[in-house]
Amino acid sequence: MNKPKVLITAGPTLERIDDVRYISNFSSGKMGFALAEVFINYGYDVTLVSGPVHLDCSDSIKRINVESAQNMYEAVSENFQNQDIIIMSAAVADFTPKAPYQGKIKKSSMDSLNIELKPTVDILAYVGQHKSVKQILVGFALESENEIEYGREKLARKNCDLIVVNSANKSNSGFGGDDNTITIITKSGQLFEYPTMTKTKCAERILEKIEGILNSNIG
Repeated sequence: MNKPKVLITAGPTLERIDDVRYISNFSSGKMGFALAEVFINYGYDVTLVSGPVHLDCSDSIKRINVESAQNMYEAVSENFQNQDIIIMSAAVADFTPKAPYQGKIKKSSMDSLNIELKPTVDILAYVGQHKSVKQILVGFALESENEIEYGREKLARKNCDLIVVNSANKSNSGFGGDDNTITIITKSGQLFEYPTMTKTKCAERILEKIEGILNSNIG
């Protein structure tokens, strides 16, 4: 029997302003890497698409390093169609400079700097639109208010099978740390709230819910 295949995105993206400056966020990639390690340990065939992070992964994980949101979109679009599961845990930039400067912008050459931004490709929405019925799509939602309401809305709008909601208001979890506080929402409307725990434990809870869907599909 072939191993189930899972594609996981992790980390931030880096959007260049010029050759030395960029726009990014505080994502460490730890949640995505924890997912990759848990899935590989449970016998899955894992492809990890990672933004710029300082993390290592098991040699048995197929790792694709990317920089920008566009790079991540290209890597995902080229690889997701032969996957059984797609988990979009990366914190992809929503905007990118419209015209990155070639070279270094000199501070002495201007009194102020205005950077025009344009939206990046919505990778989760793209996969949701193009995935097959049998593929399981898991999205992540970082919210600062009305977390469950916005999570449910995102799940439906992006055609996800599960959405993992993080609260931006939890000081002891989330970006950069080793712990996280998650709520998993299913397509059928079920809600699973968990206490703060390690990102590895979070990954195990996510795996459990995904395997529940896989088993119901087989049955």
